[in-house]
Amino acid sequence: MNLFVIAGEASADLHTANVIRELKKIDPDLQVFGVGGDEMRAAGVELIYHCHEMAFLGFVEVVKHLPFILRVAVRLQHAIQERQPDAILLVDYPGFNLRFAQRLRLRLAEQCPPIIYYISPQVWAWNSARIPRIAKLVDKMIVIFPFEVDLYTNAGLDTEFVGHPLLEEIDFTDRTHRHQLMKHFNLDPAQPVIGLLPGSRKQEIERLLPVMLDSVEQIHDTLPIQVVLAVAPTIPSEAITPILDRWNERHLPEINYDWNITHPVMGGSDLLLCCSGTATLESGLFGTPLIVLYKVSPLSYQIGKRVVKIPNIGLVNVVAEERIVPEFVQQDATPENIVPEALNILQNEGVRKEIQAKLARIREKLGEMGASSRTAEIIGHVIKHHSSSAMK
Repeated sequence: MNLFVIAGEASADLHTANVIRELKKIDPDLQVFGVGGDEMRAAGVELIYHCHEMAFLGFVEVVKHLPFILRVAVRLQHAIQERQPDAILLVDYPGFNLRFAQRLRLRLAEQCPPIIYYISPQVWAWNSARIPRIAKLVDKMIVIFPFEVDLYTNAGLDTEFVGHPLLEEIDFTDRTHRHQLMKHFNLDPAQPVIGLLPGSRKQEIERLLPVMLDSVEQIHDTLPIQVVLAVAPTIPSEAITPILDRWNERHLPEINYDWNITHPVMGGSDLLLCCSGTATLESGLFGTPLIVLYKVSPLSYQIGKRVVKIPNIGLVNVVAEERIVPEFVQQDATPENIVPEALNILQNEGVRKEIQAKLARIREKLGEMGASSRTAEIIGHVIKHHSSSAMK
């Protein structure tokens, strides 16, 4: 098998790498090329572009990078035409992937390999009217939330639910994270810990980190706390170390930070301040109370506000189908709003237990383990079916 793949975000890198490893069990001679990250490279994928280069957030940021995005699309299309993969696997990243799928349908026409989409575009959030258009672009949709199946099958798109890949990648029952966190930063287990998860993109760090730092400073004025910050692997040291070092010289509490500690921070903190995204769902599956924060450029927000169709933005609340944890978006993401909610959670055991009880029920909505192997089987079946049809 020869497979082309685009996983344009850090969150999709590991999910896709695990699918590739499962595919290699089916076909040890599998060749994969395209866009991904370090995990995919380690799984044997030949990267034409690294996902670090594709980390754009919001309408304005995308517009600024349009010339680069167009160059990427042209180069990837040419690579597909030259190497003629058996299938194209698009993973999440709908802003680029859907336009690229449309480009391939127009440019390659009948010569276009079957297009498989894994981790579907969240059109239920921003524009369900686009589903029929997606159905014309994609041959197979593989979804990770059960409620997504009917949305696509009703539009005539062949769709299968495989469960959520997080369930096989992370042991959410691991109770050693608190100890790991205390040991890693030499913290006092008797004092509350607030974990900061400011995002995996430079723009997210720039907009959310100052709000988070001001918030923990104000919380510390009322309640002695310890603060830990998990730096995403996509964030280089020069983008965050100077900010935190300057902060620690002049402010309290001290911000303890490091790379590769995301799960200990999620599982070992008493409260998380978390950028909206997959991290909110991961944090919720650990059972840790959190506050969801999100900020983009003013223009991106105004555009997004017109198209987003759901009441909650945090994935943990979306999956729960209710607002389990507080959310503060755009101009509402301020210390004035965050601090009272944080103190209410930290100082009231009843509030914490109620949140934790609701978070525990989310796990039941995500299916069984084995999403990667099921996805690999589906990809193999699509390729086999397409090859058989082409030979007739």
